[in-house]
Amino acid sequence: MRTTPLNHDWSVSPKRGLFDGIGGEPVPDAVVSLPHDAMLAFERSAEAPSGAHGAYFPGGAVEYSRTLELGADAADRVHALVFDGVYRDAMVFVNDHFAAQRPSGYSRFAVRLDPFLRHDGEPDVIRVEARAHRDSRWYSGLGIHRNVALATGPLVHLALDGVRVSTPGIDDAGALAQVDATVANDGLRTATVVVGVEIDAPDGTVIARGRSPITLLAGESGTVRQRLWLDSPERWDLDSPVLHRARVTVTGGHDGAEVTDADSVRFGIRTLQLDPRHGLRINGRSVKLRGACIHHDNGVIGARSIARAEQRRIELLKAAGFNAIRSAHNPLSPELLDACDRVGMVVMDESFDMWAESKSPFDASLAFPEWWERDLESMVAKDFNHPSVVFYSIGNEIPETGRPHGSRLGRLLAEKVRALDPTRFTTNSINGLVSVIKELPPMGDINDAMADMGTMMTELVSSGLVTRRTEESFAAVDAAGFNYGDGRYGPDATAFPNRVIIGTETFATRIDVGWPLVIANDHVIGDFTWTGWDYLGEAGIGRVDHVEPGGGFGGTSGPFPWQLAWCGDLDITGFRRPASYYREIVYGLRSIPYLAVRRPRTDGLVPAGGPWSWSDTVASWSWSASAGSGTPVVVEVYSDAGEVELLLNGASVGRAPAGPQHRYRAEFEVGFEPGELVAVAYSGGVETGRDTLRSATGGVVLRAEAERNDIRASLDDLAYVTVSLTDDEGIVWPDRDLDVEVAVEGPGQLLGLGSARPDTTESYLASRTRTFDGRAQAVVRPTGAGEITVTVRADGHEPRTVVVRAREEQG
Repeated sequence: MRTTPLNHDWSVSPKRGLFDGIGGEPVPDAVVSLPHDAMLAFERSAEAPSGAHGAYFPGGAVEYSRTLELGADAADRVHALVFDGVYRDAMVFVNDHFAAQRPSGYSRFAVRLDPFLRHDGEPDVIRVEARAHRDSRWYSGLGIHRNVALATGPLVHLALDGVRVSTPGIDDAGALAQVDATVANDGLRTATVVVGVEIDAPDGTVIARGRSPITLLAGESGTVRQRLWLDSPERWDLDSPVLHRARVTVTGGHDGAEVTDADSVRFGIRTLQLDPRHGLRINGRSVKLRGACIHHDNGVIGARSIARAEQRRIELLKAAGFNAIRSAHNPLSPELLDACDRVGMVVMDESFDMWAESKSPFDASLAFPEWWERDLESMVAKDFNHPSVVFYSIGNEIPETGRPHGSRLGRLLAEKVRALDPTRFTTNSINGLVSVIKELPPMGDINDAMADMGTMMTELVSSGLVTRRTEESFAAVDAAGFNYGDGRYGPDATAFPNRVIIGTETFATRIDVGWPLVIANDHVIGDFTWTGWDYLGEAGIGRVDHVEPGGGFGGTSGPFPWQLAWCGDLDITGFRRPASYYREIVYGLRSIPYLAVRRPRTDGLVPAGGPWSWSDTVASWSWSASAGSGTPVVVEVYSDAGEVELLLNGASVGRAPAGPQHRYRAEFEVGFEPGELVAVAYSGGVETGRDTLRSATGGVVLRAEAERNDIRASLDDLAYVTVSLTDDEGIVWPDRDLDVEVAVEGPGQLLGLGSARPDTTESYLASRTRTFDGRAQAVVRPTGAGEITVTVRADGHEPRTVVVRAREEQG
């Protein structure tokens, strides 16, 4: 079936009950383009039932609607709406008739329209309801947050997701590509059609062809399997993500008649192997996964999954040293998978955050018993052709994994996935504490429990109790996923010599401990930090409190108005935080030292944080409030070298050891003086690199710059505009934040505006925001072709204008 995006001209309003409108004023609809996140428009408050987990957003229900005009030949064709994700408990109505339901907020599903269409010349009306209420442990968003497409085809057509490509035989001579095409006959007569296949090389050259007839009875579906030989094709790999294309056609008979239906899919040619001796091998080469856990939201545009946002996120994560992502804790969008295919990023796609035992009062556990098989089928159908997908995770921190019936259920899930796709590997992201939590004293919030336990967490996860309770669950999958379980990496090599381990979730603050264990143990194939990219919800788990000496951290939930988790290597705008450069050094990808400066304080308070908290540092030596005062400032230097020297305005502050024996860091206390701060790294007395910070001088200059000045005139594309406060030379002032206002003229709309500030009452939908550490971000979506003018204003400053050209797509 051919699909056409159906993302424009939707109306959205609060969900109306049947009797809500009687005697009351109607609520006006807003016209929006999808993907859309209705929750961003809700007012946050300290009393919101979601609390810190949901970023203090209230729950709610909305409905979307639009009309369809299908044409005079609609009765002779088949039609379906394909929803890539609706959060949550979606109810779909066609012409006020119930057509479909989908409880999961992240599963792709199709709704057959034909039984409900009018065929009388009047437009058909689609209505979609969605709701969210205390059903998530993070910011979920609300509404149709992923793409929608209209799929149409003749009565004999290719099924949705009906083209699958696998490569069962690959060697130095070439590759055998198997193309499976499922054809459905929705007509009233037996039909014989011909299925044709062409495979294109990355440059578009046709390198293989095949054809096969298939006869189908009325109402029957069947699969044509064609095996095509490819001579010495390029392989997909992390460093060379080469993609091929399979184009499939359906023609009406043996005589090569006119094409009646068609589809095409991209795929990659690569081999996968997994064992405890070589770990994970891609194309025969062992790969250690430098992984990032990520949530599904996209910063200031909320839960919207827009292709450019997903592509940008993966590009920036790859540039920061990651080569793998884990979806936390739900299936990824097709757009994000496409980005991983193109960039060269291994994917662990995760299916569930809970099975039958709930973690929130109204979460997906209520639907799990009835829907888990269909949700797994949806995930695998979406993922099958993506070469980036290497692992399916059947769950995250599932309490049932420590009990016999839960272990049995995990085996059923794993076998279901294997039956659907035998070409990938399965894992289960198990937290030993969660698996035995019912045998421990009451602990309250699980994040608080993990933070409070400290080193006891490692002891518990490595205990005989956890070993016994999780053995069956781990045996059901191809690789054991350990959340916060690096204490087991070494001992499990002896206790379970055939076990392959992945650190599916780890503390960023322990990367210097965990990564050497990954490198030293062949059976441990990677580490996935929590998290690679900051996110909405679980507000404040990575914050730093400032308390009286001897005081402690105030718990993992940040008080209102905390909104962000504040634990990502990259902040929500995509800017790299100091932890990201530290990780790059530990990975062995950076030899230059890195300077990170704690914000100057004169109140005598000291920092306190939890296990997800990085130090309150910024890569800056521009502090106007304490200029010339000699205020004590703590400087952290990250380096793999044996020794680091710190210089201030040419004078040595001192030397300190660094490198792996000292957790890759040296620390200095310096009396602040503006000028130049330099860190010099030495190994064996020889300089190996240096990093420099210079103070901003003079007044504040308002700047605005687009990441890309040319974009496509498509709802899939976005323009990201960075607003910064600098001096004349472009050095950012981090402590002279201003309110800025953004206006958009021309064929575009301001989709989101905000900063990385983790505790704010500002709305990302407003046209005014305050910078944070001297930066803010505006995201503009094109609404047509032409020049889009973005103007940034701040009181007392000349306005700055950026012009972005939205160009019509070719072909």
